[in-house]
Formats: sequence, structure tokens, C-alpha cells
Amino acid sequence: MLHSLFPSPVIFMNVSTVTEFVFLGLAHSRPVQLLLFVFVFTCYITILLGNLLIVVTVHTESRLFQAPMYFFLATLSIIDTALGSVTIPKLLADLMSCKRTISSGGCMAQIFFLHFFGGTEMLLLTLMAYDRYVAICHPLMYTSTMNRPRCVKLLASCWAGGFIHSATQMVLVLRLPFCGPNELDNFYCDVPQIIQLACTNAYITEILMVANSGLLSLVCFLILLISYGVILSTVQGRFRESGGKALSTCSSHLIVVSLIFVPCLFVYLIPFTSSRVDKMASMFYTVITPALNPIIYTLRNREMKEAMGRLKNKCMISHDCVRREKV
Repeated sequence: MLHSLFPSPVIFMNVSTVTEFVFLGLAHSRPVQLLLFVFVFTCYITILLGNLLIVVTVHTESRLFQAPMYFFLATLSIIDTALGSVTIPKLLADLMSCKRTISSGGCMAQIFFLHFFGGTEMLLLTLMAYDRYVAICHPLMYTSTMNRPRCVKLLASCWAGGFIHSATQMVLVLRLPFCGPNELDNFYCDVPQIIQLACTNAYITEILMVANSGLLSLVCFLILLISYGVILSTVQGRFRESGGKALSTCSSHLIVVSLIFVPCLFVYLIPFTSSRVDKMASMFYTVITPALNPIIYTLRNREMKEAMGRLKNKCMISHDCVRREKV
């Protein structure tokens, strides 16, 4: 029975005749496509520059780099940049050329890296919530609990968890035979749309996909909500003067968490939906949220703004010195 549900690799190679997939995209009107191109391109530039600025600022400020929160924030910026780069360049090319095709290998690569970086980001956000919980609720234990070797190990476990999550998704997809049609009702490859094109009944695969991606998103989201609920109650009960700073930091994290997890819960807990709302959720998760994260963290964080100001002054001084040497 299980053998009939999961075809062997030999059957997969013989039956799968699809060599490329066609994206239905976001719009068919040429003016709308050009407008989307400008919007997506602006978001991508914001992703690259904003997250690069955060990484450079954290690494040039030794005090920030030694703090676990900013060490994790710099890693989050790297993941956001990588996550946006998985889908956005291909989307921009499709909006300009209207070709909208991708090879089967490229499609599988998109799925792997999308879930690898996405799963790692969810686990990292959960780790960041734990860091804030220890810092606010157990401040005397914070230095010993969140020392640098332990932070590196926790961060490595997030990357390992993202890889395991992505590898599991790939096992589910690669066991499915594809013999046509080959049209994906989205602008990038993902498991919910790919499963619909399988030649065999993919109900079991759908359930496993929901258990993998949907439950990962849901469990992490619930843990985050509980953690920040405890943090906020602690801030209100114990602190008066320093509570505002902690509340500002937690509110920034909560905004980012909501922007990431809510679209993911919609996409992966309600699979097999082919609607514009589903596409908008995907657009929000892969394009808009990675662009908003650096803005939220910099505008709502006083230490980051001050560090960026110092970095700007250093750059201006270095530029003046170079100009004077040339004169």
C-alpha cells in the first residue's frame, strides 16, 4: 500500500516527462506588469541595501556584535536577503520578458532554498524571542545563559533545522511523477502548487506537507506569542523606567513575526487554494516582508539608529581624508 502511494525513483524517472514549468504569474496586462516590476524592483533594492546596512553596522560596532540580540539580527538580515533572492530575480525577469518558464531543476532548487531559508528564519525568530525572554525575565542569568559559544550553537541548530525541514519537503516532491499539465498558478515554485500537477493521487503528500510546513509555522508562532506574552507581563509588572525600551524592542519583533508567520500560516495550513488572495500572501512573504524587516528594526531601535549615525560619520571622515590626500 505504501509502495503504491510513494512511487520508486525508477518509476519517477520513467513517468515524469515534464522538463519545465510555466508560471501563470500575477497579471496578464502589460501596464500592470510594468507597474509590478517597478514595485518589486524597489522592494528588492530595499532588501539588499537595508539588510546590508544592518549587517555592516552590527559588524563594525563591536558592542553590538557582542550582544546576542544584534548578532541574531545580523543573521536575520542575511537570511532575508537570501530568501528574497530565491524568487525575486526570476520574478523581475518574468515581468520584463513575459516568458514565465522555469526548468524542472530550477523549480526544485527554488523549493529547496525557499524552505531552507524560510524554515531557518522561523526558528531564528523563535530563538530571538527566547533571547529576549532570558534578558528581560532572568537578567541575572543572561550573561551566562546567552554566552557567545552557546549562541553560535543555537544559531547552528536553526540552520540545521531549516535544512532538515527543506530536505523533507524535497523528499515529498521528488517522489511525485509529473507528466503534464505543467502550469503553476503562482510566480514561483512551491509545494502546494507542485503537488496539484502530480500524475498520481497526492492526498497523503498534501497531509505530510501540512504537517511539515504548516505545523512548523503554527508551533513556532504559538511559542512566540506565549514568549512575548510572558515578556510583556513581566515588563509591566517589574519595570517602570526601563520598560519602555524593552517594550519597543519586543513590539518590533512582534511586528516582524506577524508579517512573516501570518502569510505562511495562510499558505501552508490552507493548501490547494488557487486564488488571488493566496498569491498576495505569497507576495507578502517573499517580497514585501524582507523589505520591511530592516525598516522596522532600524526605525524602532534607538541603538541601531545611533550606530548607523556613527557609521555615517566615520564614512564621511574617511571620505574627507581621502579627498585631502588627493589634493
